[in-house]
Amino acid sequence: MKFKFSALEKEWAKVEKDEAYFITKQLNKEDSKLNKFLEDKVPVGLQSTLDGAFAKAFHTVFEKGTGFIEKTYKKEELEKDYKINAYVASVKENKKTLKAFSKKASGAGKSNLLISGASGIGMGILGIGIPDIVVFTSLMLRSIYEIALSYGFDYKNPEEKKFILLVIQGAVSHDTKLLKINEELNYFIEHGYFQSAIQLDECVKETASCLSKELLYMKFLQGIPVVGAVGGAYDVAYMKQVNKYAELKYRRRFFVGKKRRNEI
Repeated sequence: MKFKFSALEKEWAKVEKDEAYFITKQLNKEDSKLNKFLEDKVPVGLQSTLDGAFAKAFHTVFEKGTGFIEKTYKKEELEKDYKINAYVASVKENKKTLKAFSKKASGAGKSNLLISGASGIGMGILGIGIPDIVVFTSLMLRSIYEIALSYGFDYKNPEEKKFILLVIQGAVSHDTKLLKINEELNYFIEHGYFQSAIQLDECVKETASCLSKELLYMKFLQGIPVVGAVGGAYDVAYMKQVNKYAELKYRRRFFVGKKRRNEI
């Protein structure tokens, strides 16, 4: 007799498969030829400047900007859509009703990709690199907020902010650091708390460092008029990468909760 998997079991298998694919792809990613070309041309001290700029951007958004960001998208509508999807899935749990959450989350950040691309390229043409960091960070967090709401999760308390920061770190990491971050995130998803006792401020600094290392060459290039448009265009690529990993981790959180409720 052939064993028939439930819709929830099939979706959980897809979560595992998609996450494994993302991690494998990141671990096998090689440095671009453009990065190698720019390696010895970046001025000393630029990374330190980027560290500070990213850290300041995160603090500004977390402390003062979240309310403003919420005015730029339909938060109440996303919350309502989640409740409707959750109710429908509770009444009839099948492939269609379970996929409704990921479908909504996947579309959440598309407008942010367009805005990020336009902003990055526009500032690159003008040779503006560092100021673009505030815009890039705000749009990145806006996308994650929308994804979180699509799966029914908050993003305002300190633990959720750390979760978001670790998601960003994981999205731009390529070596064993990614494996460690992914393990930490999955531990939080399973247990509701982190294994390590890292403070929010330290998490902000570490995330800023990860981003500055990954975007170092592109932000250097973006600071050169006209040709900086190439560097600015990479904002879209990194935003897409962050969105993808965020969707994977929130999807895992959603299905872990769903599985747990079904077992009770």
